[in-house]
Amino acid sequence: MTTAGQRLTVARDAAGAFMLDAAMLAGRFGWSPEELRDMMRRGLVSSRVERGEGDDRGRWRLSVRCGNRRWRAIVEPDGTVAHQRVDFIPLRKASARE
Repeated sequence: MTTAGQRLTVARDAAGAFMLDAAMLAGRFGWSPEELRDMMRRGLVSSRVERGEGDDRGRWRLSVRCGNRRWRAIVEPDGTVAHQRVDFIPLRKASARE
């Protein structure tokens, strides 16, 4: 977690995988950590990690999506989050079969 004035940092495990704090992520979505964990158990949370190329080499873009919400962050080589935001994405409607 971070306090006012501190920059958010993202830890990595021994294999290099990013580890996100459940309380931080749940807070970004407006949920409790328990609500987020429940959605994860139900398979409703997906994530994506993208490695920067060219001018963005060494940076990473992390995306976590659940329902119509997506948290995205740009992570610097030292693990600090340079930019983050939450988007609300319209859910796709099922197409009608004729």
